[in-house]
Amino acid sequence: MSDTPRTLLLTGASRGIGHATVKLFQERGWRVLTVSRQPFSEECRWPGARWGHIQADLADLGGIDTLVAEVRSRIGAAPLHALVNNAGISPKGPDGSRLGIAATDAAAWTHVLNVNLISTALLARALLPELEAAKGAIVNVTSIAGSRVHPFAGVAYAASKAGLASLTREFAHEFGPRGVRANAIAPGEIRTAILSPGTDELVRDIVPLARLGEAREVAETIHFLCSEASSYINGAEIHINGGQHV
Repeated sequence: MSDTPRTLLLTGASRGIGHATVKLFQERGWRVLTVSRQPFSEECRWPGARWGHIQADLADLGGIDTLVAEVRSRIGAAPLHALVNNAGISPKGPDGSRLGIAATDAAAWTHVLNVNLISTALLARALLPELEAAKGAIVNVTSIAGSRVHPFAGVAYAASKAGLASLTREFAHEFGPRGVRANAIAPGEIRTAILSPGTDELVRDIVPLARLGEAREVAETIHFLCSEASSYINGAEIHINGGQHV
């Protein structure tokens, strides 16, 4: 075994599932780079947080090459063992309402698809040499909203997550022969700071385990999919929702 730590690049790290995933991988000895629209926060106190933070807006597809160049400048000639695509946006109406088809204009569609789907494809494409060198893993964070109509998630978000599930299969098919595995996780109702009002009632009514999921539980599954323990899992989408999908 090499003494050199494994390297993770994770998008959407500033809160919720992303934040929990960074903490868990740090605990397990990984070197972590994070991508966020927000500048570095001094509240991030784990080792290497400032070094690993890269500020980038994934809605700007023209900035992907700059982002990739920055990743390479941070890791040098080292391989990339895992890419976790967690960044995602779900715009709401002025009153916090769900945005359906009639209320979603072209600008909203473009913004959501760029962040949630297209940037993911471009980032994996650009970093494939580093992932191939590590025989690494890609984990895409989809959603229960990608496979069923959700009371809070809007149409553009839902369509982007359905597309991301399909993209995961394409990654698995195309990158598998090169030694790079790709899988997805589809969280349901997870306890984060941005839960929509009414989620607690929803959970009691439709989740067999009758509770919210915890971000740490999602992070553990992501870690499993990036580890040797999942070495023959490729092209899967794991539902993390307490049985909400059954």
